[in-house]
Amino acid sequence: MQGNQAVVEGAVAAGVRFYGGYPITPSTEIAEQLAMRLPQVGGKFMQTEDEIAGLGAAIGASMAGKKSMTATSGPGFSLKQEMLGLACISEIPVVVVDVQRVGPATGQPTSPAQGEVMMSRWGTHGDHWVIVVSPSSVPEAFDLTVRAVSLSEKYRTPVIMLMDEVIGHMREKIVLPDDYSEIETVDRKIPSCPPEEYLAYGTTAEDLVPAMAPFGSGYRWHVTGLVHDETGFPKGTPAGTVESVTRLHDKIYNNLDDIVTYEEYKMDDAELAVIAFGGAARSAYAAVNLARKEGIKAGLFRPITIWPFPEAQVKALAKKVKGILVHELNYGQYVLEVERVVSGACPISLYGKYDNESATPEQLLAEIKRAMKQ
Repeated sequence: MQGNQAVVEGAVAAGVRFYGGYPITPSTEIAEQLAMRLPQVGGKFMQTEDEIAGLGAAIGASMAGKKSMTATSGPGFSLKQEMLGLACISEIPVVVVDVQRVGPATGQPTSPAQGEVMMSRWGTHGDHWVIVVSPSSVPEAFDLTVRAVSLSEKYRTPVIMLMDEVIGHMREKIVLPDDYSEIETVDRKIPSCPPEEYLAYGTTAEDLVPAMAPFGSGYRWHVTGLVHDETGFPKGTPAGTVESVTRLHDKIYNNLDDIVTYEEYKMDDAELAVIAFGGAARSAYAAVNLARKEGIKAGLFRPITIWPFPEAQVKALAKKVKGILVHELNYGQYVLEVERVVSGACPISLYGKYDNESATPEQLLAEIKRAMKQ
């Protein structure tokens, strides 16, 4: 099946029962397929008037207790940023799938790119923390959608599924489970206290994720885009702001071992590490194999969790290899974070491709050879 179709099946398997969105190439198949699939499992599909309303509707459905999702591409992702900020500060679980295409603006709607790497992390304003994952195959698109929904529910945070046109539109064999109910999923924590004792953002030192009562269940809570205290009502004092921002950070960064995932391919004896993700990683597998045939000890480090950045792993990697080559389908974004973390421990090269086409393995092999000569 197609990568976008795999996202749909992953969403259904994870328990997503609401989708709000607006069609945009190259993500439209997600909306089309969920319009058919959600009613089959008791869910609701809503095509909204624009991308902003799509995420707004998904946030509202999540507040009512439903696992919710929206999908888009670059221009629509730009429009969703204000709503994304609301979900961050009010801690509303929701999954946003961004099937990237060439930009800025309309760009090239049917061409692959990875231009929203930094936008996925910093697109909405202010200090905020999100989780971003990126699949590199159709089967992984299914698995990572399930994981994205579970991470969102577990940590009460928006999770961005950063795809690209290559993964969204390519077709690969995928074996789906016969029974989705057997798939391990995570549901948000709901309050066990009486409604009159409920604190909408009350937490403990051990668990920084507040319980979330569905609207309409008898629990009342205040939702605002303002900095707030544990009651949910605004509290913009210096101490209140520090407390709020710190907890939003710590609930993610205290759990990096659970959140950050990656893959290493032929890295045991590698002298050069290629760092690539998503569609770009597909060329990297083949390029590493070609390099090995020529006696070049290259390997691939593939971040699956893009943000938070796999900082500890990349630091350790830099001490083992003679150099790192970052390959991404943009002018150079993720390489900036690699450079920050490596901090001069080894040479870093960039093969940023931004000509509407994916790199061939041969093109990437030539860059590997160049990097080895540094």
